[in-house]
Amino acid sequence: MTYHVIAMEGIEKHYTLSTGVTTPILKSVDLTVEPGEFVSIMGPSGSGKSTLMNLLGTLDKATGGTYLLDGDNVGDYDDDALARIRNRTIGFVFQGFNLLSRRTIIDNIALPLFYAGETHAERLKRAEHYLDMVGLGTHRNYYPAQLSGGQQQRIAIARALCGEPKLILADEPTGNLDSKTSKEIMELFAALSSEGITIILVTHEQDVARYGKRLVQLKDGEVIYDGPMY
Repeated sequence: MTYHVIAMEGIEKHYTLSTGVTTPILKSVDLTVEPGEFVSIMGPSGSGKSTLMNLLGTLDKATGGTYLLDGDNVGDYDDDALARIRNRTIGFVFQGFNLLSRRTIIDNIALPLFYAGETHAERLKRAEHYLDMVGLGTHRNYYPAQLSGGQQQRIAIARALCGEPKLILADEPTGNLDSKTSKEIMELFAALSSEGITIILVTHEQDVARYGKRLVQLKDGEVIYDGPMY
């Protein structure tokens, strides 16, 4: 039996307004992602890609269908169980970096390990390793405001990696960056992918999406293409 990091089948998501009107967002989405894949998700505004990303990250629950994350059927889990799974399985990279302004860079990177209950020594050791990996080893005692946007996103990537997750979810990671810095960040993602790290990237930029090896396109809540990048 093939192991999938992600296995979604028949995923539905709808919202019911106070008027009783139901608005469908995702319609019977099937998606599997194998270890080491680099998948880009694209679609116009309103296509459902942000909703799909929230479901993939267990930040929201599907209305229908089945979602296996690293083999766990997460559909019936409560919020505490989902939080534990997120911390163990997923590393997040967001458009807005989401760094803690009053914490040093090294503390920001080590944050997932704090929630995982690792010792201070282990947190520091692993955070320093991933800080070096993203090329900012000399910045360990800086604060986020002292860094450029590209440097802050590198720190966010190091933080995502620090928990050694099965999957990196990147939501518009270059949205706040200029074209030169965007290229540098995407080259870093490509390098991570070449090392076997599983990455799912949501973007509206074709040039960014092309760093992935596989493309999933959404339109009106449905997958209209799932195949090799073109």
